[in-house]
Amino acid sequence: MDVLVALENLRLEPSWPEERWNIPAQAGDRIEKVALGHVTRFLTVALNSLNQKIPTLPETVTGQHRLVATEGEGRLEEVDGTLVLFVKGTPEEMGRQHGVLLRKQVRSLVDQILYGVGVGSSFEKGRWFFGEIEEAQARLKVDERYLREMDALAQAAGLEREEVRLANFFPELFHCSGFALFGKATQGGRMYHGRILDYLKGVGLEQNAVVMVMQPSDAHAWVNVGYAGFVGTVTAMNEKHIAIGEMGGRGEGLWDGKPMAQLMREVMERASTLDEAVSIMRRGPRTCEYYYVISDAKNRKAVGIAATPDTFETIWPGQSHPRLPHAFADVVLMSAGDRYEALAARVRENYGKFDATSARALMNRPVCMGSNIQSVLFEPDTLDFWVANADSKNVASHTRYTRYNLKRLLEAPPAGK
Repeated sequence: MDVLVALENLRLEPSWPEERWNIPAQAGDRIEKVALGHVTRFLTVALNSLNQKIPTLPETVTGQHRLVATEGEGRLEEVDGTLVLFVKGTPEEMGRQHGVLLRKQVRSLVDQILYGVGVGSSFEKGRWFFGEIEEAQARLKVDERYLREMDALAQAAGLEREEVRLANFFPELFHCSGFALFGKATQGGRMYHGRILDYLKGVGLEQNAVVMVMQPSDAHAWVNVGYAGFVGTVTAMNEKHIAIGEMGGRGEGLWDGKPMAQLMREVMERASTLDEAVSIMRRGPRTCEYYYVISDAKNRKAVGIAATPDTFETIWPGQSHPRLPHAFADVVLMSAGDRYEALAARVRENYGKFDATSARALMNRPVCMGSNIQSVLFEPDTLDFWVANADSKNVASHTRYTRYNLKRLLEAPPAGK
């Protein structure tokens, strides 16, 4: 078969020095056994990514809601052009439902994360990705329930068990922002919890975005705003009116603890109050350096958390911090640099007047970055939430938000397929 490659706007630059290509082996690496196959797959994924277009959702919301498919007690629905996955039962049942109903999306995401971003990062970091991620997996303290769910997901999606596990342990180096507003800061005292995910826009996550309604047989029901194939969470709200989001810091390599995304899932499944959520986070054990915003609508409370494996610091509404100097009553703000200054200025300007629309506007540029892949606003009082995902042209905060309600999603599914 002949292949014709057309190059446009070609720019020639000096070739990389040999030492940048020569990635030294590390203890535990399996370069001799796996590198060639992984690099070949990396090239395939990279070439396919060049032609991928992320569709733009229509601006008009019709309220269309239809059942797409079922698997056991799980189901897949389409809400205004977006996918909503429902999984229910034991870890094995939830994993199987996830893998069957989102088989195509799970396989796509694993390709993009492991063989696209992962292998590609090896050349930049000078360390073979699979050796690094396997080291992290060996040191992480993962609850066996989540391993069982991942393994069932992998089997149902037709993937190797290790592929799904490693994709779930991909280091979350997020540069994000988050906030909680309530009481005096909002109209009618409503609580709004915003979460801006600035990470890996354009590498293939966006087309695999999905809202997941999780109903474990032995824990709280909750919504995971995430991506096909991931069983942990970085953006979530549970039926007890608790919401959570995070932003990443430093400390990569400090993996002797529970993965951040698993710890956040534990909060969703086990916490009924903010105090219980903080206790779970404090107990850990934690990895790396992360910052969190947690809100509790029932008890009208919210908190920011700065945590490493060895330190745990809380920032309450009205409390300033050397890195977060702008304090407002009934407000928690988490961001950094100019983004934090812009966020604080917007809060100051509209303090006392925030509703759902103006709270979403807080997440617009420059508070979000050019890598903004997901923006979510939770209203934990009512269990409403609005989700926006980046498309081929726009960052998430500047695309259409789709509105959902967790209570309604937990009710009976729409009729028919």
